[in-house]
Amino acid sequence: MENIIRIKKAVFYGYHGVRSEEQSVGSQYETDVDIYTDFSPTAKTDNLNDTIDYMRVYQFMNKLALERKYYLIESVALIIAEELLLNFPRITKVAVRVRKENPPLGGVVDSVEVEVVKTREELNNNAK
Repeated sequence: MENIIRIKKAVFYGYHGVRSEEQSVGSQYETDVDIYTDFSPTAKTDNLNDTIDYMRVYQFMNKLALERKYYLIESVALIIAEELLLNFPRITKVAVRVRKENPPLGGVVDSVEVEVVKTREELNNNAK
């Protein structure tokens, strides 16, 4: 059975970007993550240990987004997707969206968003 846990609009402040001012001043980022898993064990036990603790997922994403600077939000999204699969064995597939608020594009733009979708199978095949 495939089920989804969604975390929406997790807000982080980070120093990602190609321009030097983006890396020194920073910007607000929003992240959404869709976590694909199986709820069957949890339905029987009603125990947090049988599912994915989304508080731990949020703390983990926050740490990844803040621990280093990236030039591209594509890199941030891919790192989050891969590390979630590596560190949470119950996740079978993950979709990560990272939005950069008010990007410096020379005009009025609400945000720019990238999305990475990765499965455990893809992760394992890339490791070979």
